[in-house]
Amino acid sequence: MTALSMDERWSLADAIAARTVRTGVFRRTLSDVLGDLTISPLTGIPVAFAVLYAFWSIFSSFAGDLVTDGFMVKLFDAHWLPWLQSVWPDPQSILYFLFVGDPAAENCFEAFGVLTSGLFVSIGVVLPAVFIFYLTMTVLEDSGYLPRLAVLADTLLHRIGLHGYAVVPMILGLGCNVPAITATRILETDKQRFMMMTLIAIFIPCGAQLGIMLAVIPEFVGLVILTLLVGFALFGFAFNRLLPGENPEILIDVPPYRRPMLENVSRKMKIRTMGFLREAIPFVLLGVLLVNVLYLLGVIGWLSSALAPLFVLWFGVPPETVGPLVAAFLRKDLAVAQLSTIPMTAYQMFASVILVSIYFPCVATFVMLLKEGWKFLGGAMLALMTVVFLYGGLIHLAGMLLGVA
Repeated sequence: MTALSMDERWSLADAIAARTVRTGVFRRTLSDVLGDLTISPLTGIPVAFAVLYAFWSIFSSFAGDLVTDGFMVKLFDAHWLPWLQSVWPDPQSILYFLFVGDPAAENCFEAFGVLTSGLFVSIGVVLPAVFIFYLTMTVLEDSGYLPRLAVLADTLLHRIGLHGYAVVPMILGLGCNVPAITATRILETDKQRFMMMTLIAIFIPCGAQLGIMLAVIPEFVGLVILTLLVGFALFGFAFNRLLPGENPEILIDVPPYRRPMLENVSRKMKIRTMGFLREAIPFVLLGVLLVNVLYLLGVIGWLSSALAPLFVLWFGVPPETVGPLVAAFLRKDLAVAQLSTIPMTAYQMFASVILVSIYFPCVATFVMLLKEGWKFLGGAMLALMTVVFLYGGLIHLAGMLLGVA
């Protein structure tokens, strides 16, 4: 076959294009108009705030008011707890304390037994919150909105060494930190991945934790999230300045808007919900059992006395917060639930929830960090301890200056 010259190649390409390419008049559809409106900063940012507000409204109304308060609280407190207290023998026994909890408790939150608080927290509070979170996130994902949100967030996130893709693990982290840690692999450099994994483990509360917050401190949830986001930005900025490495620009393919397919949504919901049930419920039940055993052995009391100066003087919280911090290693939502049983002022409850949130990640997140390598895990733990002391002390200082601590 004779080699073609450059001019002959271009002529051949033009001939092929003429036979295969069809041109016509472009007609803008509603999908095109919405795509332009939601990606332009002038209109896209207000739309993003509206979408996130609707997301939070649906989450809090469904998980808190409709399911947990409207059904689960009545089921567990009016039926399950009285029945369990009536059939379990010897309320003074150790097994009663471990599995049922306080004999005088009038609700499952206060009982703190494996079969009372353990089941109520995981099924009555956390499961509805995680379900509605995954449902709304899946709809936004399949509709094509999340890539547009990434483009809008790129300018802001780039100031702290990340780019728009980081919004994906951030949103996943609001459901569960475990898939969020995995999702950091979409970031290009080790610096960005390390920053994102560390910031998620410290400052992004999971859906289960948010669900418990709605039940325990509904009036402070917004302030807690705002405080965590401020910490995310401050320490993200610091990490970006201290850590070596590059911050490449975002390159993303923005798909057209599509109607989410019911089959795809239901399949994703099944996979994510079942994964949560397998990972969360055993850790919640084990966490309640472990904390109760440590109480019986006097370990929690000893730690509370030993760490009292640090907790009271530096963090401004009661020494009894040691117990929830022990539980937080297994499940942070369990730790927040346990805080509700400790007598505290409003400020102390707020500061304690923040402390639990930025404290050592739960064991499932810890394992995911370990899978990423010892270098990532060691650096994340060093950053975490630094953040706990600096940010926890800063919040206490702010409380004292405002006269509420």
